[in-house]
Parts: sequence; C-alpha cells; structure tokens
Amino acid sequence: MKKEILQKLYHGFVQLHILRHTKQRPVYGAWMMEELKKHGYNIGPGTLYPLLNKMEYSGLLTKEKQIVRGKVRKYYSITPLGLDVFKDAREKAAQLFHEIEGRSIK
Repeated sequence: MKKEILQKLYHGFVQLHILRHTKQRPVYGAWMMEELKKHGYNIGPGTLYPLLNKMEYSGLLTKEKQIVRGKVRKYYSITPLGLDVFKDAREKAAQLFHEIEGRSIK
C-alpha cells in the first residue's frame, strides 16, 4: 500500500523534473532516465516513455525526431503551456516545502 501511494506521489515529482529539464534544453529519454536516477528515481523506459507521450498528448511537451549515429532519437521540449504549468507547480512546491520545513514564505 505504501509503495503504491509513494509511486503516485513521485509520478508528479518526475513530471516536474521533466518540465524543469526541458525548460533548459531539449532532452531525450535515455538521458532523462540517467538524470532521474541521480535524484533517486529508478525509472525504466516502460515507465518513462509512456509518461513523456502522455505529457506530449496533454500539450506540455513537443517531440522532434533526429537521426543520431544512424538511429532515430526523440527530443522533448517544453511548450508554452508546459512552461506555464511548471511555473505554477514550482510555486506550489516551494510553498509546500517551506510549510513542511516549518518556515513561511511571503
């Protein structure tokens, strides 16, 4: 039960990570998996790619295919909607963090 609850919670955190990184530059799945691993999220392609597709379908990301060393690589970038959602979510996350830590923000 605890594992399933945490997975749902972490799902939102992972989406924020994706939005944050795509805000900086286009990213591809294998790179994103390695980056998420640095933050303690062990996410495989069977979880990440459906999530990226869902975020693209929702209008948060766009996808561009490029040929890299003879293979197709899909790069994801943030959209204006994704940027707007990220800004709102970042503000709420900051408020929550400060509340959890017992500090107030103005």
